[in-house]
Amino acid sequence: MSYQPQFKVKATYMRGGTSKGTFFNIADLPKEAQENPAKRDKLLQRIVGSPDVYKKQMDGMGGASSSTSKAILVGKSDVPNHDVDYYFCQVAIDKDFVDMSGNCGNLSSAVGPFAITEGLVDNVPQNGVCCVRIWQANIKKTILCYVKMENGMVKEMGDYEIDGVAFPAEEIVLEFVEPVDPSEELFPTGNLVDDLEVEGIGTLKATMITAGIPTVFVNADEIGYKGTELQGDINSDTEALEKFEKIRIAGALKMGVMKSPEDAKTQQHTPKIAFVSPAQDFITSSGKEVKANEMDLHVRALSMQQLHHAMMGTASVAIGVAGSIPGTLVNLAAGGGERDTVTFGHPSGAIKVGATITKDGDKYIVEKASMSRSARIIMDGNVHVPAGTMDI
Repeated sequence: MSYQPQFKVKATYMRGGTSKGTFFNIADLPKEAQENPAKRDKLLQRIVGSPDVYKKQMDGMGGASSSTSKAILVGKSDVPNHDVDYYFCQVAIDKDFVDMSGNCGNLSSAVGPFAITEGLVDNVPQNGVCCVRIWQANIKKTILCYVKMENGMVKEMGDYEIDGVAFPAEEIVLEFVEPVDPSEELFPTGNLVDDLEVEGIGTLKATMITAGIPTVFVNADEIGYKGTELQGDINSDTEALEKFEKIRIAGALKMGVMKSPEDAKTQQHTPKIAFVSPAQDFITSSGKEVKANEMDLHVRALSMQQLHHAMMGTASVAIGVAGSIPGTLVNLAAGGGERDTVTFGHPSGAIKVGATITKDGDKYIVEKASMSRSARIIMDGNVHVPAGTMDI
């Protein structure tokens, strides 16, 4: 047999919102990766370039940040009234694990265009808007992705701009249907605001919510920040990152998202930790000045133990829902009162998110949360994978 040092896997590299990832049609994965989750994870890790002790992902498709160390699996759905199943894989950069405990809201916007392009969606209109019904298999939720079609093709280019993305593209509207099932607890502790005891730090006010993705919100001023910080203010500070991880773990334990602190070693994607502050003027990471009257509040969030350069899509859902419920820390930072949208500042600019919420007695019911993103294919073809990658 001739020497074959590598094999090929069909893949598409896409941007969705302020994230990027390598997309795969499940049917194109090697059979052993389809049948064995452990082998699948090894394959995805090697393609993305992890684990990398240098934290650069130099030998893979990843971009050495939580926003780009992602793999996405999409296949035809057997779930009634859905077009495709979507599995999100957050690949740890320097550690040996793949976290599938949550979703990526930003890349959800790319799932629709990818599914259409791959022929996984039936009855796609030649022109107009195609609603791709996505089953988010990690968290078992429905996402509706509204994709514009032109002459039988996904319309990628447009004038819709996102802070954190350099170039405009066509707007894609996302609706997260019942991001919290009515039978689930929106606030796992039963409180809009809790006193969260954090070892070595003290007691902090916290809002802990499960919409979009489990998220722990704290006040910026209680942990020594203004709320206008950029990545360089946080990510180069080892002590700050350790403090945020302690808060995240304390919140996770109180929410029941983790059973023990040791779970944090392999569960970095959920929950998220974020801090909020009232609206104030600030300078974005690109040097643009944003005035306080252009937003309702500031939110900064960490992903995979690093401050995000903009905002995770799933955390945006949590912000939209929490901001619409009077009394949460997010709502209070936005000025309080009833509202169905909030515009929040983040390191790259600002974004508007919304939520439709009703009440059943004292229980809040989230019917849907919505936001706009954009997406486009950057490249497609084959990724080359070293032989023996899936040996376990």
